[in-house]
Amino acid sequence: MTISDLKQSSPDSVKSKINWARMEEADNFAKTVKLFRQGKYDEDSFRRFRLQHGAYGTRMTGDYAMVRVKLPAGEVYPEQIEKISQLSEQYSIGSAHFSTRENIQLHWVILEDVSEIFRGLAEVGLTSREACGNSVRNVMCSPLSGVCPDEEFDSTPYALATARFFLRNPMAQNLPRKFKFNFTCCEKHGMVRMVDVGLIPQVRDVDGTPQRGFKIFLGGGLGNKSYVGHQLEDFTPEEDLLYTSIAVVRIFDRLGDRKNLARNRMRYLVNDMGWEKFQNLVFKERAIVRATQSVITQLDVDHTPNIIKRPIRISDESGSATTPDGYARWLKTNTVKQTQDDYRSVFLTLEAGDITASQLSALADIIRNFSSEGKARSGFAQNIALRYVHEDDLAQLYSKLLEAGLAKSGALTMTAPIGCSGTTSCNLALTNSHRLAKEIQRKFLELKLDEDEDLSDSSIKISGCPNSCGQHGIATIGFFGGGGRVGKDMYANYQMSLGGRSDGDTMLGQTIQRVPAKRVIPVILKIIEIFKENKKSDDTLKSWIHRVVNGNEDSNIKSIIDIKKILEPLVIPPTIEEDPDFYLDYGSDSSYHTKTGKGECAA
Repeated sequence: MTISDLKQSSPDSVKSKINWARMEEADNFAKTVKLFRQGKYDEDSFRRFRLQHGAYGTRMTGDYAMVRVKLPAGEVYPEQIEKISQLSEQYSIGSAHFSTRENIQLHWVILEDVSEIFRGLAEVGLTSREACGNSVRNVMCSPLSGVCPDEEFDSTPYALATARFFLRNPMAQNLPRKFKFNFTCCEKHGMVRMVDVGLIPQVRDVDGTPQRGFKIFLGGGLGNKSYVGHQLEDFTPEEDLLYTSIAVVRIFDRLGDRKNLARNRMRYLVNDMGWEKFQNLVFKERAIVRATQSVITQLDVDHTPNIIKRPIRISDESGSATTPDGYARWLKTNTVKQTQDDYRSVFLTLEAGDITASQLSALADIIRNFSSEGKARSGFAQNIALRYVHEDDLAQLYSKLLEAGLAKSGALTMTAPIGCSGTTSCNLALTNSHRLAKEIQRKFLELKLDEDEDLSDSSIKISGCPNSCGQHGIATIGFFGGGGRVGKDMYANYQMSLGGRSDGDTMLGQTIQRVPAKRVIPVILKIIEIFKENKKSDDTLKSWIHRVVNGNEDSNIKSIIDIKKILEPLVIPPTIEEDPDFYLDYGSDSSYHTKTGKGECAA
């Protein structure tokens, strides 16, 4: 697609075409909170109600909640970002958090204020309905869909249509567990093999006529036990997309394990049943759905061309001939050339997904002034993508990002680790994975590792417990939190894995050893050093580790056992007398413990 194929209009007026909200849900939530406080609504019922409406429990307290705002397909508009900025100042902690599932989270909200946030979100067409709980969660789509040079067509309209179909749909209100859809653009993006339903757009030739459809993967997912999804069939025509989706949801609803909460995700059903049996069941169920669904049951796919027009701005000093320091580094590590000539997609690096209210406000103006489509897309890596930025505007955009504190380099490299919320808010967390991710990012940017092309396609992902919210299982170098002990003294500890990836060669990382929290950075740097000493000329860290974990390396490092031996001296814990700081988790000045609360992932 070229720019000439797209409609021309001013992006200043661009607003979401879909209103996801219902204002009455805010009023209903407020009434229900009052009944709960009065003891007229039992705790378990209230928890299910709260989660269904997108308010998650907060660590060790029943008086606060985290509100998770859904961004279907990752799309978010300037007026929506401004509203979230205002709400975070009024009712949260003055900041927001971009998650790995294209949601925006507002933490530490007083329970009585949750309905006020719902009301504010509804004013700009946003909702948190079914962002939590046992329902179809936020439907994701790669932030590069529509601009990726390797895609066969833009899957965004299909992701939005799927999200609209399942939102508040009775068939998806009481599933055995949460259920996730991921659409993407190509094999390299989107984690389609690591969710319940993953979809890659495809086009096949039928008697000389191109036919749209999808390559669909089922039964993948990350967690305490992770599985890679299976491809359903060679090609699923677009007219079968909804039938297939309904069939899979119905099978899961009917056969999912509702008694054993530890094994009630669809990936366990697929594994226990066996893929061939599950696959045949999907085909049979799809035939039934196709034969029995009303003709009005269909996806409302909007194929209206995108509105693309380069914003007209009054030039300012930042647009002068002087290029700001750091621009070349940022351009290399934060931008991607689009399939559309003269345009790039720009990724904004956040620290473990965090952004302040003032930065959100600045971001809204930046989108209006620099994105020719007038909106942003949240990404899969706790970041934000501004698309359709004209190449002539990149230097000026960088200057504006500098002013807002949003110009960190390395967004598309391993110097931007993923870190779940950890002990900052999660009931199940054992370590402060959130803060560790920030510490790694700051150190690696200081060392300018984002400029090392050998490291550019690698990833670091950190979870505060085994449940994989930080996606550690598909990281080049992954960590999940736990506790270690020397005598009676405890310290934060991580299980490290190597070799995970989520592209066309998707595989789960292999566990290698436990690493104390305060030794994670030295251990990663040592792994990089080992790689540099043993790499071939065209290797990246990702490709080299992939070869090592598969037993195909012929250097001095033959397997992950060799890496483990080299790292062992770094992970030996000192006594508390030798190094008191070792026994404090990042972000804490008190002794480490592994106290947790009741999780709500399966409430």
